[in-house]
Amino acid sequence: MSQTTMIVGLDGSDAGKRALDFAKTRAKLIGDCHILLVYVIEWSPFSFQTAEENEKRHARREEELNLAHERVVGPAVQEAEAEGCSVEGIVRHGDVAEILEGLAKKREASQIVVGRMGERNMKERLFGGVTGRLVAASTVPITVIP
Repeated sequence: MSQTTMIVGLDGSDAGKRALDFAKTRAKLIGDCHILLVYVIEWSPFSFQTAEENEKRHARREEELNLAHERVVGPAVQEAEAEGCSVEGIVRHGDVAEILEGLAKKREASQIVVGRMGERNMKERLFGGVTGRLVAASTVPITVIP
């Protein structure tokens, strides 16, 4: 029997913490289970920027990656490891739904666990939020934690 992998979307919110708690509980029940904690910083490339603007943007991007590791992913990994879970954490820039789904395919995950988002902005009302897009397009089950 091969190891089960669960992907957990983190965003630093209470809902993300509850998603991690849910995944840790399930991982312990499953036994041979690996949790992949994923923090995605929304990022879209712009081709109309100057080389100088792109250089500044790249530096800011690296700062954001480091802060996300330091403040959210690192502590979550330590917490899960302290509870005996097999876990790793990654931070990426891009579209949250695309990255979570892509990692689920690449890692042959059994499910994606995400927290339900609170307030929705106008863009989410018009185009659908991350959770809605995941549910609509995912190739693996999605567990949404309130």
